Amino acid sequence: MIIPLSLLSLFALLGLGLLASPYPYLAPGAVLGLAGALALYRRPAWGLLAIAALVPLEGLLKDSLLSGAKLIGIGLALILALQMAVRQLPGERLQSTHWRLLVPFMALYLLSFWTTDSQVLSTGHLREFIVGLVVFVLTLLIGRDLNLPMLARIVTVSACVTCLFAIFSTKYQEQGRASAMLDPNSFAMLITIATPLGLWLAIKSRQIPVKLFWAACCLLLLAGMTKTESRSGLVVLLISLGIVLYNYREQVAHVRPRHLGFAMLGLALLLPLTAAVMPAGYVERIQSLVLLKSGVNAHKDESLGRRASYLVVGKEMISDSPLLGTGPGTFPLHYAQTGFSKAFSPVNSKPTDLYRRAHNTYLEIFSETGLPAGLLFVGMIALALRNFWKARAAWLEAGNHDQADMMTHLTMSMMAIGLFLMFLSAPTHKYLWLMLALSSVVWRQASEARALGVKA
Repeated sequence: MIIPLSLLSLFALLGLGLLASPYPYLAPGAVLGLAGALALYRRPAWGLLAIAALVPLEGLLKDSLLSGAKLIGIGLALILALQMAVRQLPGERLQSTHWRLLVPFMALYLLSFWTTDSQVLSTGHLREFIVGLVVFVLTLLIGRDLNLPMLARIVTVSACVTCLFAIFSTKYQEQGRASAMLDPNSFAMLITIATPLGLWLAIKSRQIPVKLFWAACCLLLLAGMTKTESRSGLVVLLISLGIVLYNYREQVAHVRPRHLGFAMLGLALLLPLTAAVMPAGYVERIQSLVLLKSGVNAHKDESLGRRASYLVVGKEMISDSPLLGTGPGTFPLHYAQTGFSKAFSPVNSKPTDLYRRAHNTYLEIFSETGLPAGLLFVGMIALALRNFWKARAAWLEAGNHDQADMMTHLTMSMMAIGLFLMFLSAPTHKYLWLMLALSSVVWRQASEARALGVKA
């Protein structure tokens, strides 16, 4: 009770100070801050859930100097640091299988930062990277208290709300493609992360109305994917759906012939409807993937040609600086110095349009921080997938099939992130670092449950 009372006194003094100041209208903010601080102190997991809920809405709040996610993150970090200082939170929670890869990665990252070709770009990149590291540490500390079904609900609903804005408002579209004030591919990545969680909710819900609600959310996410016109998103989504069918293959095998007939009828109605409502531009973009059989032709598909140019520039950067790279965040600088930047820039473009990111996180990491750091980064993602899958096996041994299925869907979401990083520059994405930390947490929990089951 000492800490909550000290917080109460602090905010009371702050409120009185604001009332006596030239800005008395800010005093109610101190009351709201007090309520939020006490809520986070008693239920830190709520703060992490709030951060996860706000990620799909970041595009709507990107113009604000201090967003809700930043306020919650800063407050949560301070509260958890205070709880660890007074030993209310055990330091053992910081244990993770990722530290053995993350520590050397950060050492190489800082060495690359020290030898960077552009201190300004690298400083901005480091600032964003610190946010990801903070989310990683917060998830390690709070993960054991996190309600995974609630996390699935929040991520799914938040992504669906963003889909509604992006589908029905041209303000949240970019040249006809749904973007939700983000890059269309970034929005597609959010959808591919949320869809496996929405499918888990639809499959595991026992009440028919609730099951239908989550099924409708999944359909809305699919509709949002078509509006993004993201080819990479479609590929990742199909892979995820294939994993779902494989995971539930035993249940599918027990479907009766009459139920199979209804399923076939549903597909016969759904597929033509999907083809009819799918944007013509999306169909053309999907058909353009056939061009890859005969090589990339920039005249037929400028997007594919531009991505091929990123690979050429990245290869040259790696050849010039294989050990430490050219510095975090410096890929746009090197790309702007090539002829590709002018060749693929739009007519009447601004000078800033020449500075393009690689749209490939792995390529950026390898070229900007060097081959050793790139291998460590890839290893962290592979380790997260391994942790989720080992957690699934452990829950199966413990006899908890529902938790095992949850691990399967979390694996799909993590795989969606890992695959999408090949098409998107997002090394500091909050969901990436949340899932990296969560993989260690669920693996420890599953191991403990398996040990208890064996003892029993």
